[in-house]
Amino acid sequence: MPRFRNLLAGDIAHKRGPRDLVTVADIEAERALEERLAPLIGGAKFVGEEAAEHRPEVLAALGGTAPVWLLDPVDGTGNFVAGKACFAVIVGYNLGGETLAGFILDPLSGNLLWAVAGQGAWLETTSGRSPAVVARDRPLSEMKASLAWRSAERLRAQAAAGGEAPSAVSRYGSVGREYMDLATGALDVACYARLKPWDHAAGVLIHREAGGFAALRGNSSPYRPAPFIVEETLLLAPDAASWRMLDRLLG
Repeated sequence: MPRFRNLLAGDIAHKRGPRDLVTVADIEAERALEERLAPLIGGAKFVGEEAAEHRPEVLAALGGTAPVWLLDPVDGTGNFVAGKACFAVIVGYNLGGETLAGFILDPLSGNLLWAVAGQGAWLETTSGRSPAVVARDRPLSEMKASLAWRSAERLRAQAAAGGEAPSAVSRYGSVGREYMDLATGALDVACYARLKPWDHAAGVLIHREAGGFAALRGNSSPYRPAPFIVEETLLLAPDAASWRMLDRLLG
């Protein structure tokens, strides 16, 4: 946090393109997370976004039998660099190909969203702890969605033509912050492609434990973190019925 809105030019670098940024905050936060988490579970492996950028082979740990911590130290680096107050820290705990716990922190507010498989999802704020619950019984036309540009344009056109479709569509620039809103009812729908495990493992678990429904659009199967980047499209909705309607609308 001391680096937010206080980055020097030398603190910022490009990875694969001009919009794919990494900062000293990403690197140092990932290192700090590993140092703090390592003593908690003996023999656990780490798959961090920044480590995987330089050593893609670390993803293979997700196909093994050892526990794995998934780390996204600054989710929304572009926002962080631009000084926009929308980024998150994401941590997932995986064993045997399943996500057993997930944590998403908004470092600005200190709000923490977390879940343990089979035990519900929770939001912790300065006011205390409360259950995290997805939005319920909202008609499609009143739903808020996070979608890629092409999908957003399709739904806007359908809404403009009088069809029932979400009309409020935006992207936050931080998947973690979107998952926080999905699990607490401020956002209803999201669709993501090219699924990196550090982005989605914790969020999908939290969303499910908050009562939501998510599946891959191609075959309606659940998302699971894999020892590679999953080249599928993930759709999240409040329930199975709205998921099916949205899947049809997106074509």
